[in-house]
Amino acid sequence: WYQRRVRETWRNTSVMTRQGIMFKFQHLIKENMAELGANITLEQGKTLADAEGDVIRGLQIVEHACSVTSLQMGETMAGVTKDMDTYSFREPLGVCAGITPFNFPAMIPLWMFPLANVCGNTYVLKPSERDPGAAMMLAQLAMDAGLPKGVLNIIHGTHDSVNFICDNPDIKAISFVGSNQAGTHIYERGSKNGKRVQSNMAAKNHGVILPDANKENTLNQLCGAAFGAAGQRCMALSVAVMVGEARNWIPELVERAQKLKVTAGNQPGADV
Repeated sequence: WYQRRVRETWRNTSVMTRQGIMFKFQHLIKENMAELGANITLEQGKTLADAEGDVIRGLQIVEHACSVTSLQMGETMAGVTKDMDTYSFREPLGVCAGITPFNFPAMIPLWMFPLANVCGNTYVLKPSERDPGAAMMLAQLAMDAGLPKGVLNIIHGTHDSVNFICDNPDIKAISFVGSNQAGTHIYERGSKNGKRVQSNMAAKNHGVILPDANKENTLNQLCGAAFGAAGQRCMALSVAVMVGEARNWIPELVERAQKLKVTAGNQPGADV
């Protein structure tokens, strides 16, 4: 009963009010950037620079959510035929849910709940059980910005929590980012229960290096793409195909990789 009341109240909250909360939320994220980055480095392990980039990429989505006054506009067409006009409206689905991976503890939750909330939906977020701290901090900042209690809800756990989201009849849509195995399960189980499911699963990326490429720039980019965030991101480069004379650059690529500093993410000069 309480959740139904929250859902209806939030759905009927004005677009301007929801937009105002997002403006405050993005301001609070900026103010707490260092604390969020430090938590990500502590729990997930990436360097502080990478952790701050994690937050910044998510912040850009929150800033986009602030344009909801345009995003949620409908359309009209008068006189589409005799005595007929058409109107379209964008309405909230109700309860939406997100299941996020360990490698971007701030960015990927921020892909999900700000847009769902600003469009009038309530949200259930299940962050990775490996590093949920950033999601918890973001949820608190969202409430500090004015998001009412019950509009954003966080659950923790593994398989049982995922299956709860897939099976619960109140949840109308699921967003997922993560592995192929988990994503296939969520897509099949959620869809079978009549939910809208978007499942963004693992990737394997190839780089093709032609001999006319700028050598210095290419070697730097290959190192960053292959070893940044220890390769734990969906856009990591796992295969490099060196064409023709570009094969002669491989020893220099190996040398650069060997010079990368592997240490705790909060240590000065850490590369990996």
